[in-house]
Amino acid sequence: MTAEQQRLTANAQTDMPLERWGPYLSERQWGTVREDYSENGDAWNYFSFAHADKRAYRWGEDGLAGISDMFQNLCFCVALWNGKDDILKERLFGLGNYQGNHGEDVKELYYYLDNIPSHYYMHYLYKYPQQKFPYEQLIEENKNRSTLDPEYEILDTGIFDNNEYFDVNIVYAKYGKNDIGIKIEIVNRSADSAQLKVLPTLWFYNRWQYDENIQKPMLTELNNNSVHASHPRLGDYYFYFPDTEERFYTDNETNYTGITMQIDENIFTKDAIQRAVIHNENADALKVRKQGTKFSPVYDLSFNGHEAKTLYLRLSKEKMDEPFLQGSEYIFDLRKKEADEFYSTIIPQHLSDDIKNIQRQAFAGLLWNKQYYHFDIEKWLAKGDGIVANNDARQKGRNWDWQHLKNQDIILMPDKWEYPWYAAWDLAFHCIAMARIDVVFAKHQLSLIMREWYMKPDGQLPAYEWSFSDVNPPLQAWSALQIYQIEKQQKGEGDVHFLKKVFQKLLINFTWWINRKDPNGNNIFEGGFLGLDNIGVFNRNMPLHSNVQLEQADGTSWMGMYALNMMDIALEIALHDDSFEDMATKFFEHFVLIAEALNELGMWNEDDKFYYDTLAVKGAPPLHLRIQSIVGLTTMFAVSVIKKQPLKRLKDFTKRISWFEDYRKENGKFWPNEEKHGSDKILLSMIPKERLVYLLQRVLNENEFLSDGGIRGLSKYHEAHPYQVTIDGIDYSIQYDPADATSDFFGGNSNWRGPIWLPINYLLIQSLLKYGQFYGDSLKVEFPAGSGNELNLLDVATELTKRVISLFVKDENGRRILNGKEYDWFYEKPENTDLVLFYEYFNGDSGRGLGASHQTGWTALVAELMLQIHYKL
Repeated sequence: MTAEQQRLTANAQTDMPLERWGPYLSERQWGTVREDYSENGDAWNYFSFAHADKRAYRWGEDGLAGISDMFQNLCFCVALWNGKDDILKERLFGLGNYQGNHGEDVKELYYYLDNIPSHYYMHYLYKYPQQKFPYEQLIEENKNRSTLDPEYEILDTGIFDNNEYFDVNIVYAKYGKNDIGIKIEIVNRSADSAQLKVLPTLWFYNRWQYDENIQKPMLTELNNNSVHASHPRLGDYYFYFPDTEERFYTDNETNYTGITMQIDENIFTKDAIQRAVIHNENADALKVRKQGTKFSPVYDLSFNGHEAKTLYLRLSKEKMDEPFLQGSEYIFDLRKKEADEFYSTIIPQHLSDDIKNIQRQAFAGLLWNKQYYHFDIEKWLAKGDGIVANNDARQKGRNWDWQHLKNQDIILMPDKWEYPWYAAWDLAFHCIAMARIDVVFAKHQLSLIMREWYMKPDGQLPAYEWSFSDVNPPLQAWSALQIYQIEKQQKGEGDVHFLKKVFQKLLINFTWWINRKDPNGNNIFEGGFLGLDNIGVFNRNMPLHSNVQLEQADGTSWMGMYALNMMDIALEIALHDDSFEDMATKFFEHFVLIAEALNELGMWNEDDKFYYDTLAVKGAPPLHLRIQSIVGLTTMFAVSVIKKQPLKRLKDFTKRISWFEDYRKENGKFWPNEEKHGSDKILLSMIPKERLVYLLQRVLNENEFLSDGGIRGLSKYHEAHPYQVTIDGIDYSIQYDPADATSDFFGGNSNWRGPIWLPINYLLIQSLLKYGQFYGDSLKVEFPAGSGNELNLLDVATELTKRVISLFVKDENGRRILNGKEYDWFYEKPENTDLVLFYEYFNGDSGRGLGASHQTGWTALVAELMLQIHYKL
């Protein structure tokens, strides 16, 4: 057992399987719903980037490459100044939703290079330009671009063209749970000399200004290279740093003069260190002051061309005279070695160095995206933020009916800049990748979203903070099974207790779906956009007309999948506890009824051989919305293969489904089971075999869904054949958009009309594996369609997996498709060739990465796909 595995084993015995210190600082707190106290719910404009350096946050903190304790009492990050910018580089810059021509987008170059679950070793790389950071240029150019244009990125500005930038490596290595070594290694990538000021920054999250009963913490100077941090809840810590003449103390409090223009005589505000460094404003006062709630020693470093320099610091509960007695580099070498040993047990060592590098960075990004998330909606509605008075409009505004929600946890975020808030279905994917490296934490995260301070009393799970009442695909049962199987593979047995816990909560959620999203009681479900945003021809979240009802193929399919997953969980538990046997029967019968509704109540189009959303119009025949998208392909996700041998132990279940089968067949009703003579398996599928083949002919057609990098969200067929429909005199249309959407329908960053999305590909691959398990060589299809190359479905899953992986790995020319040809020049540089970004989605034609660039939530699934390829799926 490696040192890291020993730490994880010890953590697993605690109430919360979590280290006190980790990368829990957000990359962006501004522009979030939590910090929005406006009357109109305009979070991006109410608390913009321009305010972030001056204004104390209410619900959390952010910072560059930062860490904090699990309640974010004490925070640390690195601030930088190149001598030319108007502000310190304390946090990552990006455009708000109204500024970008395709919605919000971070405009920085940073990379999560390494991390382990205990966070005893972490490595973050930030690339800081030596010329003035092009804030205005990025804003103006994106503002002037239309939705038909690509986004204007920082590499387009020319700021990196001549290697005039610093590589800033921030590395953390723990001596112990409450003792962290910090290394800041800066490399001048330019051939010319350059100057850089480095400000390691320590501060307290400001809770005292919102609650007069909270004792104010304090940072107090001990000597020229140490500070005492005293916090009423966290206790005492000591910060050790190299001696420097410039040591600035201020307070993490709002600069009201800079925000509201009201006269504020307090000079010790959140941005005081920035003003002292850049404008020499009140610099002497900050130097003379020897305590505060925010502190930065300042290092003015001069670099020769290509020179590297390193700073070593330490944050510890221990008071010591010699913080680096064993040598500055000792702890970093040790923890790096332990990290290598840990990953050698997870990543097969005979894989190529490139594959191992991608997997390790995928896991690193997943771990770096852990974030402290604090939001108490009852308190949020009850009080203002000190900038504007509380107002009546908010009382019935966004999320007002979620006042039970009281979140204060460390949660896996989709992307700590673009999505610094959890999303229910994103988290279901995150937990699968997390299970490979820390299965206990993965189980904890999946269970957390179902706890009473998250789940609504009526059983609804919170979607995300922009609208907790939106409905995400119900993937928690599927995710729980995936996690269970991963742990079973790792340890030889699964955690049945975990399955029992999630089953009980999901039973409540399943009931909510049945009661709320099946208005006609016919097992045809609604749900709105269901995470797929603009996949429809109109906003599926909004009612069209009182006489028109949208019946959703994907809503119905997700529920069929949900019922089948619940049956699978109940069957697994029943092998250990027969009291769950009748629940397996209940969900099996429910699955049959949903599958019957999908196939026999008008969602299948016999002409197109495809499943479509349907408009039920009073007094008129149903109207198929003939959009060939992943909405119709979700029908393939509801599939399960049951081995007959274990069923012999479940006599009641076997007896019941036998009766149910006989009854339905005698009465000519739909039946989803399939068995082969001599086989020890039973197939349960939402769709009949012949319809599966029809769907696969489209899925595997390179002129439709299949691309070089995986399955597209919308068929390329709609490039030449846009779909149009007129409803109540209003024309709606949809066309194939392989990259970012060419309209701002449903928000600027809704992009489901053609790009490749890794989670959808992952779901499809897992389904194909199950179909392949059952059919073997008895069912073969052409791959690609029309090629004459026939493969069984296991081999199809393998080939599809290879296509997805090809987006990430270097090709024969050493380039990664996801970087895009436009940026090959940058990633061909020796220092950049092994850097990997994990994009939210990928161009359906070229494979270039798009959207959030650090979406190592569900895009980290590529690491799992690489492992599946190794283990032959």
